Amino acid sequence: MLDFIAASERIAQLRKEIDQHNHSYYINDSPSISDVEYDALMGELVAIEAAHPQLISPESPTQRVGSAPLSALGGVTHQVPMLSLGNAFEEDELRAFDKRVGDALRAAGKLTSDGAVEYFCELKLDGLAINIRYENGLLVQAATRGDGQTGEDVTANIKTIKSIPLKLREDHEPVPAVLEVRGEIFMNAADFALLNETQASRGDKIFVNPRNAAAGSLRQLDPRITAQRPLRFFAYGWGEVSREMPALHSEMLDWFATLGLPVNHTEHFLAQGATQLLTYYQRVGEKRATLGYDIDGVVYKVNDLAAQRVLGYVARAPRFAIAHKFPAQEATTTLLGIDVQVGRTGAITPVARLDPVFVGGVTVTNATLHNEDEIRRKDLWIGDRVVVRRAGDVIPEVVAPILARRPVDARYFVMPVACPVCGSAIERVDDETIARCTGGLFCAAQRKQSLLHAVSRKALDIEGLGEKLIDQLVERDRLHSIVDLFSLTVTELAEYDRMGEKSAQNVVDSIQAARRPTLGRLIFSLGIRHVGETTARDLARHFGSIQSLVDADIDALQAAPDVGPVVAGSIKRFFAEQHNLDIVIALNAQGIVPEPEPVAQLSALNGKTFVLTGTLPVWSRDEAAAEILAAGGKVSGSVSKKTSFVVAGSDAGSKLAKATELGVPVIDEAVLRSMLH
Repeated sequence: MLDFIAASERIAQLRKEIDQHNHSYYINDSPSISDVEYDALMGELVAIEAAHPQLISPESPTQRVGSAPLSALGGVTHQVPMLSLGNAFEEDELRAFDKRVGDALRAAGKLTSDGAVEYFCELKLDGLAINIRYENGLLVQAATRGDGQTGEDVTANIKTIKSIPLKLREDHEPVPAVLEVRGEIFMNAADFALLNETQASRGDKIFVNPRNAAAGSLRQLDPRITAQRPLRFFAYGWGEVSREMPALHSEMLDWFATLGLPVNHTEHFLAQGATQLLTYYQRVGEKRATLGYDIDGVVYKVNDLAAQRVLGYVARAPRFAIAHKFPAQEATTTLLGIDVQVGRTGAITPVARLDPVFVGGVTVTNATLHNEDEIRRKDLWIGDRVVVRRAGDVIPEVVAPILARRPVDARYFVMPVACPVCGSAIERVDDETIARCTGGLFCAAQRKQSLLHAVSRKALDIEGLGEKLIDQLVERDRLHSIVDLFSLTVTELAEYDRMGEKSAQNVVDSIQAARRPTLGRLIFSLGIRHVGETTARDLARHFGSIQSLVDADIDALQAAPDVGPVVAGSIKRFFAEQHNLDIVIALNAQGIVPEPEPVAQLSALNGKTFVLTGTLPVWSRDEAAAEILAAGGKVSGSVSKKTSFVVAGSDAGSKLAKATELGVPVIDEAVLRSMLH
């Protein structure tokens, strides 16, 4: 416990530091530290002030919400203060909150001695809080949270967001004279990525994350800029309301929906007591990566509005609600170095080596940097303090450096000129962003990746030949191409690490079963750049044999379905390399004779493009894809205006949302089966 003098000094230091970070985040839209570090500073300040309440003052960050409004935007005084929520990070904190609520309601006679509190549970969107005022059904004003008492007037900008009605519906009953709707302005992940691509192409500012982009977009002085940004809105609360309120929080949001206000019904849930709250928290956490937009936790609110009024408020937050936050998805660490990895096609990918940091529930030591241009665009130097992001199971990425904390000995990254694996020259074609090793199959790294691709399930489908075994076979110079796979024996495989005779026999049996692949699988296994599984099937059906494909010129290649100049050029360059032709000849000599690709029967699926999402009740997604392809349809991994149908199962995520947004028909497995048969 700090004594009075030490506490005074530490409080002064914390307040100054937090105010600086608030200014960077809320005023400059440029966060200077991660959420974890900010929460830690605020938590320390709250704890010291609780131990020394005589040191609490009105100017403390604990006594207000957010930061002061920008002077460039007019100020709006909130008729009802916009308070923030208290946070819970651990199970014990959540159970303590439930106990406090239950005890207070029992003392007030609002809950039986053995009853559980009913909570309304919802997602905590990671965006910018807003208050939208309607008078007689017309949108007249919108303001940011600001400091909780006064916010920034962003009415003109809010009116550019198409999901926010300018006039409320009166389908069921007259609208109230005054209704203040509160909610979150945010961006979908896909929209955010597209926005940053556009910004980069124009040489404009790249946003750090969707929340930062939403805040910066809404607080533009020119509404025409806001109109170009893909902002969205969900309502979750209210301020001033000039009508009798319903009995429950959930009923209030249902009423909002009838007025035409966007309400995020995804994962709304009514829970009884702390145990059900924790179950809800875990379930949402498992689905978090598939939502298509960022959330940083969930929110629990006492559902009974009369009970909410009994519980009331503390200085800066309601007693009847709490935010249960997920482990941080962003953290700050040091960029220790940048190595490069060599892919199957020779692509050189820079990889960040990080001082280990816990983010998104795991310890992260490496993160992809994509390519040299990405490093330059983000202005990353070795030695920088950097923000690292991890969302769900997505590969961690370095978001940005913290330029204010760049050390004097930081080093500029220079792409190597020689492959770190084989020593061959690294070259970069003028119109490409990727640098590549020129060593081809001479490069062990490319050889390993090429072999892993060839034995994968969608290619030759050879079970048991995993990464560790292929590493050993390449390092011992036993495998040079896929041709060598077919000469492997049980005796020699049994001598490798973690391989007994039974395992070796299973591998050899799987290799022998792969001697009669379909032509499409064989073409796909060759690893021709830009030729995916579907294109390989189309080529197989169009040309009928591997020799016809080898002999085809550019015009003949482009006559195949969905083969344009890029794909045709890639195929032609592949077979112009003698060592690739030698592989085709050697496969034939080994007796690897592909079966003709089944010709698709005329059906309702011909020429239709399908996207599969979620968990189907009977088929796996791969099985469904195989059925679609066999019937002449096409399968894509992303939804676009060209998509014919989205086949959605349970727990469908962002692809389903994208289909709804674009108006793409959504069907289930039963409808797909009926189309097939």
